[in-house]
Amino acid sequence: MSKATIYDVAGAARVSLATVSRAINNPEKVKPETRERVLRVIEELGYKPNAFAKGLASRKSTTVAVLVPDMSRASMAEMMNGIADIARVYKYSILLYILDSEDTPEEDILKEIVAAQVDGILYLNDEITPKQFDFLRTIKNSYQIPIVLTNTIYPDSDEIPSVSIDYEKAGYEMTKQLIEEGRKNIYMVSTVRKYMVNDLKETGYLRAIEEASLTPKIMRTSGRISINTEHFNEYFRDHKVDGIIAVRDSIAVSFMNVARANGVHIPEAISVAGFQNTKYAQLARPKLSCVDVPIYDIGAVGMRLLTKLMNEEVLEESRVMLDHSLILRETTR
Repeated sequence: MSKATIYDVAGAARVSLATVSRAINNPEKVKPETRERVLRVIEELGYKPNAFAKGLASRKSTTVAVLVPDMSRASMAEMMNGIADIARVYKYSILLYILDSEDTPEEDILKEIVAAQVDGILYLNDEITPKQFDFLRTIKNSYQIPIVLTNTIYPDSDEIPSVSIDYEKAGYEMTKQLIEEGRKNIYMVSTVRKYMVNDLKETGYLRAIEEASLTPKIMRTSGRISINTEHFNEYFRDHKVDGIIAVRDSIAVSFMNVARANGVHIPEAISVAGFQNTKYAQLARPKLSCVDVPIYDIGAVGMRLLTKLMNEEVLEESRVMLDHSLILRETTR
C-alpha cells in the first residue's frame, strides 16, 4: 500500500494542498495543465486520496501549528494572545508545540507537525540555526506548508516571511540614550545561548559604542535567575560599570536586585534598561526603562500574514518590521 500523502503530491507537483484537493474534487476550478500535472504525480506516487484530501477544498476547519521555545517568558504569553485573537476571528484551531524538552529534537517535533497535516506554521523559536532554517525551508518547499517566522529573523534570507521589529536599530537607540546620559562603561548583558534577535541587539549596541569611541563590553549569562544572580555578584565585583542594557527585562530586573543588595543606587550610579516592556518592567522598583516591543501586535500580524499565505495571496513584503519605541522610566536619568 502506498504511503504517499497529500503533502508528497503537493510538493512533487509544486502546488498547494488546496490545489491538489481541487484537482481531485473540483477539476473545473484548476487550470488544465495544473490538473494534469497533479494527476500525473498522483499516479506516479500511487497516492490514494483520503477523507482529508477529499474535503480539503470545502472544509471549514483550518489548523495552525505554533512552535514556541518555552512558555516561561512573559513575552510569550502576550504574543500568544495576539495569535489566539486572530485565530478566533478566522475560526482556526491551534496546535501548540513547546521546545522545552532536551529529549525531543526540534526536527522530530517538526516532523510531528508535518504528520499532523497542519495548514500553516507560526515559528516563534528565536534560537534558529542554519540547520533548523534548512529544515523549515524543506517543509515549506517540499510539503507546501506556509511558514511565518514570528518575532525572529533569519538575516541571510527572505525566503520565509517574518514579522518582528528592527532589533538592531532598537539596540542602537537604547545604547545612544545611555551614552547621552553620560555613561561611559556600558555593558550589553546578553545570553550564553545564541539567539538571532539578541545578535541583532548586540550589533546595534556595538555600532553606537563605536560611534562614541567607547570600549564595547558584552557579558553573557543565563536567563535563569538562580544562575545569573550568582553571575552578577561575581562579575561586577571586579568590573567598573555605569550602564546596563539587558536583552530581556527579567535579566535587567535580576541585575537591579543584585545591585541594590550590594548598596548600588539606580539610576544615580548605574542606568539600567531592558527589552520588550513586559510586566517585569512595570512591576520592578524602580520601574524599568526599556525598549517597548509590540509583542501582542507581532503575534497578531504573524497570524494575519500566515492567513494570506494559506489563502495563496501575494504578500506585499516578506519581512514585516513593526514600530518600536523607548520607554524611559526610573532606571535611567
